[in-house]
Amino acid sequence: MKYYEVNMTIEPCSQDAQDLLAALTAEAGMETFEETETGLKGYAQQQLFDEESLQQAISVFPMDGVTISYTICEAEDKDWNEQWEQEGFEPIEVRCKMDDVRGMEDRLLVIHDGRHLPSDISHPTSTIMIEIDAHMAFGTGTHETTHMICRQLMGMDLKGKRVLDCGCGTGILGICALKLGAESCIGYDIDEWSADNTRHNAVINQVDNRLKVLCGDASVLKGFGTEFDVVLANINRNILLQDMEHFTNVMVPEATLILSGFYLSDCKLLEEKATSLGLRPIAVMTEGDWACCIIEKEME
Repeated sequence: MKYYEVNMTIEPCSQDAQDLLAALTAEAGMETFEETETGLKGYAQQQLFDEESLQQAISVFPMDGVTISYTICEAEDKDWNEQWEQEGFEPIEVRCKMDDVRGMEDRLLVIHDGRHLPSDISHPTSTIMIEIDAHMAFGTGTHETTHMICRQLMGMDLKGKRVLDCGCGTGILGICALKLGAESCIGYDIDEWSADNTRHNAVINQVDNRLKVLCGDASVLKGFGTEFDVVLANINRNILLQDMEHFTNVMVPEATLILSGFYLSDCKLLEEKATSLGLRPIAVMTEGDWACCIIEKEME
């Protein structure tokens, strides 16, 4: 997958200006940002980058006395997880306090890299272990958006459910759902590296017989009927807005759609889109500035 690197210079540069610029230029297809001493670097898939939208955001930048310029180059085609792969990461714990009324135990999810194993798990409840070996794929479990979706899954009764993992990355979300009792999962990702990595991690976690992986964008869903009980998508806001109709078309009545990968300020726009498609927003989770929307499909 090819990316553009957009180097944006802010004069004078400040934290407020950086935060505001990131929010405004997300419309141009930016998936992630890196703060620099003079502004921001943004990264966008070449096929999704909208320079006109970037120019519009800069032209209406609402801070007096601030000027913004930018340059665009092709991002280096390298293994962005190289350091992670070499060094690994300390185990990550995601905890979920269950409602006693539902008769389910509290749950602890431990995500590890297979090299750094937890020395002690002092938790008197159900523990789910997931091993993630990432190769050029997003989703090692360290990000807030991944935490929130996993926590939401941990609070659900997934027994017998059919799950769709959109933009599966390392496969962590689908694997989590399967380890929590889901019957089956189909994942897809536009990046061939990610699709292969999901298959690899499914084998490591011994769920490969219940997880099928496709390579492509949301158009791969056109051959499916309404068959999924739970749909997961941890993708940037613009892709979610573009693909939400595809998600809706494969959801059974009363299915749950769990979205993340965006800021709290983006929730209203996503909820409006969901409502226009006959979906019902029911809850929002937050962790820092990041948000997770839980949405249901109405009965037909």
